Amino acid sequence: MNKTVAIIGGGPAGLMAAETLARHGLDVTVYEARPSLGRKFLRAGVGGLNLTHSEPFEQFLTRYGARRPQLQPILSAFGPDDVRAWAKGLGFESFVGSSGRVFPVGMKASPLLRAWLERLEEIGVQFKTGWRWKGFFTTETTENAEILKSTSSRFPRSLRFDVLDVGEIIIQADAVILVLGGGSWSRLGSDGAWVPLLTGLGVTVAPLRPANCAFNVAWSEHFKSKFDGAPLKTVTATVRDIHQQGEFIVTREGVEGSLVYALSAALRDELESTGSAVLTLDLAPAWTQARLVEALSRPRGTRSMSSHLEKTVGLKGVKAGLLWEFVPRDDFANPEKLAAAIKALPIPLTATGPLDEAISTAGGVAFESLDERLMLKNLPGIFCAGEMLDWEAPTGGYLLTACFATGRWAAQGVLDLLNSV
Repeated sequence: MNKTVAIIGGGPAGLMAAETLARHGLDVTVYEARPSLGRKFLRAGVGGLNLTHSEPFEQFLTRYGARRPQLQPILSAFGPDDVRAWAKGLGFESFVGSSGRVFPVGMKASPLLRAWLERLEEIGVQFKTGWRWKGFFTTETTENAEILKSTSSRFPRSLRFDVLDVGEIIIQADAVILVLGGGSWSRLGSDGAWVPLLTGLGVTVAPLRPANCAFNVAWSEHFKSKFDGAPLKTVTATVRDIHQQGEFIVTREGVEGSLVYALSAALRDELESTGSAVLTLDLAPAWTQARLVEALSRPRGTRSMSSHLEKTVGLKGVKAGLLWEFVPRDDFANPEKLAAAIKALPIPLTATGPLDEAISTAGGVAFESLDERLMLKNLPGIFCAGEMLDWEAPTGGYLLTACFATGRWAAQGVLDLLNSV
């Protein structure tokens, strides 16, 4: 086609877009602000690279909440089975773990990324690292912004970069895909610095908020010092009418881990709307409340209450510590009240953890500012993909799958556009 495409951002969405476009013969360059590519992808692989999830597709779609309608066609075009086939094409078989999550054999992110980058180079993709995008044209003036917004068929686009050890460089491209990430893990490249660049051009951007994040709890000093880092296993957590079983970790600041992340959107929204939120825990999901009352009513003789809890209902360690932290001392002598607390212990949360420490972010470029191809309506030729779009999902492979899928979808939009001009 003899057309050039600039992809700004070297994460999984950007690399998938580059692969899609290069296979159709376009001249593709990926510009990355950091010194190397795929840094957050590598971070996601710490402890095992969770590529996608094996649950039925209809259930899979529900994980994207309010943005399911926008993401459904995109994920239908490139979904969990396609992710596994793509990894296999790179030489990496995958397997389904006990939780239904899908991992590459070997669990590592770095070998897969190396193989991917090698393949991209083989098909002609060029990479420029240390190139930070600073906007369009040579200056950010109102006049230039109006020109950019009003030229519905003006190509190519001029892009301004601050290049490490060089300074400002202007390049041109027939189309641009922005894949700049969210606002978490800024040291890996997702710093949200793009937000004012786009809002200044009339693009609607929902505020970036933490997702899959930790939450703060006002623990006592005794609890902090004794249980920092303790895993809380096999509990059921409730937020509003959402119930989910799993595990998480107690930290000095509060709580974090897979179960907390799965409920983070509801907890965060509750904090934002009311100023407070409560995570209610069932510390003994295998026990009925009546059975707990019966067991706790047994005479404890000379045993301490802590020993009685362990001997009768198996509660010890951090689970027992949580009871001592939040249950009034007098209630320990009342089997009915103590059983009720074990089955529904309220943990008051005071705040979300810092945005920069969240696994991912909510908010971003509003779908209402994009057409069905993920092109910005008021900036023709400029597409967006990946985590910078306004969607969120829990951990479990849903984040990576949607990043892959939106990158591929935006690339197809570029092909459609360039074939029409």
